[in-house]
Amino acid sequence: MRRRDVLLGAAALATAPAGHAAAATGPSLREAARDAWLYALPLIEMATIRARAAQTGANVLTATRTLATPESRVVTTPNNDTIYSAAWLDLTRGPVTLGYAPSQRYQSVHILNMYTDTDAVLCGRTVKGAGGAFELVGPGQRPRGPLHARVSTPQAWMIVRTLVDGPADLAAAHAAQDGVTLTGPAIATPGPYATRDAAPPAFFEAAQALMAANPPPRADRAFLKRVGLLKPDARAALTPAQWAEIAAGVAEARALIGKVLTAPRFVDGWSTPPPNLGLFGQDFVFRAAIALGGIGALPPDEAIYLSPEGDRGAEFTGDGPYRLTVPANLPVSAFWSLTMYEVTAAKQRFLTPNPLARYSIGDRTPGLVRNADGALDIWISRTDPGEARRANWLPAPAQGPFTMSFRAYWPKPDLVSGRVRLPRIVPA
Repeated sequence: MRRRDVLLGAAALATAPAGHAAAATGPSLREAARDAWLYALPLIEMATIRARAAQTGANVLTATRTLATPESRVVTTPNNDTIYSAAWLDLTRGPVTLGYAPSQRYQSVHILNMYTDTDAVLCGRTVKGAGGAFELVGPGQRPRGPLHARVSTPQAWMIVRTLVDGPADLAAAHAAQDGVTLTGPAIATPGPYATRDAAPPAFFEAAQALMAANPPPRADRAFLKRVGLLKPDARAALTPAQWAEIAAGVAEARALIGKVLTAPRFVDGWSTPPPNLGLFGQDFVFRAAIALGGIGALPPDEAIYLSPEGDRGAEFTGDGPYRLTVPANLPVSAFWSLTMYEVTAAKQRFLTPNPLARYSIGDRTPGLVRNADGALDIWISRTDPGEARRANWLPAPAQGPFTMSFRAYWPKPDLVSGRVRLPRIVPA
């Protein structure tokens, strides 16, 4: 997705009605519902993911010891390069302490507020060798020492990514994973809340409760005043006819997200997210789309995510083979990978079963065969492309649409700016 794709949604937000939503009629109420639903969706998605880990509670770091597989369906567009640790933070009783020391392998601690904006990324790139006990400090709290990270909502999500160089590297990766610790009061996570598929009354009630627990940024106040529906008691006097208008606005919001997710703008065969990925500001349509299609994405200075142009927009529908030629000296400081995804009816993306149990190919994949100039041809197809190409085969789903994501961690400026581009994925 590029910024131009999001402008359609931004223009829609600019037309949101002023004043109290309950007093609005006709199209104005529909527009308010559309915009309010888009604004609240990231909160709802975060609460839904948190509810799946409710038995763990807040301020408890849990580790996943294996790489993602096709059965991993909690978060859309998972990577297959790192193992994860995660914790839901609750800073209402004061700061919690993160124990972190930079590892020789790639490892990052990513902290997202409840609106899915990135508050901090702690990694070798940002802490530059300084490890120790970092205070995670909530709104209105004062840090006690120089090592701290500010979190802009009382509740938040912390994601730790630890690189794994294949099954033989898991034990060493576990040791690095265990080097990240979290100390704080054990607090039950709230909920459950309505999900994105809930009827509008339940959806907006849940959004209101989540916003009360995690007040929105001051910069959003004018917008929230215009849409009205997310204000306390704004929905109490709505008539059935008005709720029908709201339902129409919600349907419009869903269609808008679908358009953003399925109609990215491609340049030379690739779509690159805009520079505000993970730091969305008031780009509420883009933020909602990422909450549905790639929640937890890192900001561009940590990683860039490139989506290839397929046979039908962002999707591939053919059997293949297709070919991607990755240049020998791609400007990446950490690592890169190309991951395969099946595309669901809801336009979410998950790893797909295949005969090799290979879900990605990258610069660390063993056994790849490079060209004489060091470049790498990756062969993409639903069936075995033959002995000469099998070593570099990235299997596609046996049926249905699919897509891919090219990830580059610690990209250098030439790749971020687009001065260096990947070749197109082409039919072979």
